[in-house]
Amino acid sequence: MNVGIVGYGVYIPRYRIRLDDIARVWGEEPSRVKQGLMVEEKSVPAPDEDTATISVEAARNALKRAGINPQDIGAIYVGSESHPYAVKPTATIVAEAIEATPNLTAADMEFACKAGTAGIQACAGLVEMGQIKYGISIGADTAQAAPGDPLEYTAAAGGGAVIIGKNDGEALAEIEGTYSYTTDTPDFWRREMRPYPKHGGRFTGKPAYFKHVVSAAHGILRQLKLTPQDFAHAVFHQPNGKFPCQVAEELGFSKAQIACGLVVPKIGNTYSGATMIGLAAVLDKAKPDERILVVSYGSGAGSDAFSIKVKKAIEEKRDLAPKVEQFLNNKIYIDYSTYTKYKSLLVR
Repeated sequence: MNVGIVGYGVYIPRYRIRLDDIARVWGEEPSRVKQGLMVEEKSVPAPDEDTATISVEAARNALKRAGINPQDIGAIYVGSESHPYAVKPTATIVAEAIEATPNLTAADMEFACKAGTAGIQACAGLVEMGQIKYGISIGADTAQAAPGDPLEYTAAAGGGAVIIGKNDGEALAEIEGTYSYTTDTPDFWRREMRPYPKHGGRFTGKPAYFKHVVSAAHGILRQLKLTPQDFAHAVFHQPNGKFPCQVAEELGFSKAQIACGLVVPKIGNTYSGATMIGLAAVLDKAKPDERILVVSYGSGAGSDAFSIKVKKAIEEKRDLAPKVEQFLNNKIYIDYSTYTKYKSLLVR
């Protein structure tokens, strides 16, 4: 492939709720919940924040790093399962907000938590064909969870944006290859007009998450003739803190290789934003010539795997926009009553 990442950016809301507070409301033992999920707290969107505002902020930060003219963007894809409108694209809102040219293709994507990485593949294909100069793929969510459901402990808010262009002097990382694995595995779903999703409990782990992530990872390693030892970092979709650690061990990756991109313990599962934010956290610290394995996962079900090699341009670009760590540390804690208000769980 002759494509690369020329810019990236994230946005994570400031508000946080500790898992202790959620557990006490439902009569659960906080230490047991946190140990089981390996999550301490999660991000909560403010009343005036949604997938559109999160996507706009992430895109603006990506543009700061890229240092490109938004008029040169030829495609915008926004992946999410919590678009603010059922019929009205989020991508057009982003395009207008970042002052992109109207002469572009834009669309919303939905494939549970892997819609953002699907957008990266679409942008890479268009750039490779010479149809566009740059494309932006965004993964963002304000995840829904029914009160008292196990999902409530981790369903969070945040997003990441990646700008794809040619693998030239502008690129801060090269995309060496991509591989996908997809089946009809209904481990998670939400019917039309239903406010909260349903899930298959333990079934969401095996065979859903693990089968697809492992299969996609093996596929990209075979395709590029690489081994886990060829990678300095690995980012696996992180619905909780336990799953990515388990899948890394199964694939032969060490805890040190996944440590940099493992952000879920501090912000929860940002769904379509999870893999994108994890990748951004690695790019914030990775050194030139280091390889990153990235594997997303979306229920329903599928995984996209990427081999990404960091280039020298990262050193001059990474400080041009806020880093993931700055968002992790910029937080305000709220209690459960405020959480229910911000999430509109109670209707007058």
